[in-house]
Amino acid sequence: MEVLISEEKILARVGELGRQIDADYQGLPLTIVAVLTGSLILLADLIRRIHLPHRVGLVQASSYKGATTERGTLLINEALAPDVGGRHVLLLDDIFDTGHTLSALAPHLLDRGALSVRTAVLLRKLGRQEVAMEPDYVGFEIPDAFVVGYGLDYDDDYRHLPHIAVLDPGRAAPRSEG
Repeated sequence: MEVLISEEKILARVGELGRQIDADYQGLPLTIVAVLTGSLILLADLIRRIHLPHRVGLVQASSYKGATTERGTLLINEALAPDVGGRHVLLLDDIFDTGHTLSALAPHLLDRGALSVRTAVLLRKLGRQEVAMEPDYVGFEIPDAFVVGYGLDYDDDYRHLPHIAVLDPGRAAPRSEG
């Protein structure tokens, strides 16, 4: 696999995002809601770089199962979701690909009483967007390639890699990440 973004670059950028979020949410009641499972590593690293008080919650949202390449209906599981009423929410995901996941979750959180919802992603894949939405915080823009590592997977494998790598097209039939 070709390493696209090194572990060192990721950690440096996550630190920059943490400082930016600190400044933007100073004095506001912040809740970070991370989309499972891909954003768990980003969540763990990012919340240690945000130095203002904040709550953390999780939501599961998926349109894909296994190695499928076809996007299905977005399923939202809020079993671990926090109460966001009266709070500013930072919705965190691993990758902004077509944009369907975040564009569905953001208004959903507003409907649940969030005062505001901003979005943050580690990666924004260029050329794949299908919605009229832009993430508020972006770690890196990447080309249209199937990537794994730092939480991103292919059929639930490769999440453990400390970097972002392009999966060899011969090893996997790519699917859209979300």
